[in-house]
Amino acid sequence: MNDATRRTVLQGATGIAVAGSQTAQAATNPGTILITGSSRGIGLEFVKKYAEDGWTVIATARDPAKSEQLQALAKKHKNIRLETLDVSDVKAIDALAAKLKDTPIDVLLNNAGISGGADKQKVGSIDYSVFDDVMHTNVRGPIKMAEAFTPHVAASKQKKIVSISSTEGSLTLISPRPDVNSIFYRASKSALNMSMLNMAKALKDKNIIVTMQSPGFVQTDFVGGLRLPIMITAEQSVAMTMPIIAKLTMDDTGKYFRHTGDIAPW
Repeated sequence: MNDATRRTVLQGATGIAVAGSQTAQAATNPGTILITGSSRGIGLEFVKKYAEDGWTVIATARDPAKSEQLQALAKKHKNIRLETLDVSDVKAIDALAAKLKDTPIDVLLNNAGISGGADKQKVGSIDYSVFDDVMHTNVRGPIKMAEAFTPHVAASKQKKIVSISSTEGSLTLISPRPDVNSIFYRASKSALNMSMLNMAKALKDKNIIVTMQSPGFVQTDFVGGLRLPIMITAEQSVAMTMPIIAKLTMDDTGKYFRHTGDIAPW
């Protein structure tokens, strides 16, 4: 996607045009990015757009071979490297970190996440094994990824760790609707934010930038067949998020951004 097209996408999503110099920065400073949860949704879109912008993309998923779209992207773009990874498996994370020990990673994008399913988190019939799965994937996974890949990020030029969060994890913005069953997901995103805030403090002396990023209310299979006027496409979400990541500096470490670039309330 060129700058003009990306500005059009951004303007269509927000009503506000974004300066070309902001969107161009992602393309003019290509490096290496590792993206978890790359087989679908915004993860797949991140892989596509970063590859198009000339980045070396390490795309991970639990089973990359089962994603026809990811396989097609890897065939089209030689700068995409596919790796198998389940972020709920700490030993698998360590193994991948060891495999990539000589690879500086400019941006570690913790995107993988699961919702747990609304039917598993209704008060009165909560499935706590699913709760554990959600927390292991959405919270422990990003913590372990950040810890295991600290040397790789520290060895890079850009030194960024970005975790995809959600305003569903904001105590300020929580929906008042009683029919929304997302105790697991909301708890996991609140915990992710606090974990990454602490990670930002822990890695500050290494000049590593750690931030949280809400992608907006995105139309993907993650939300099933739900379609609302406030929702945006994965393409719009990624086009709005990439310039935010590109502009990050140490002054931003520990911050929690919305897809519009505004700071999200906790």
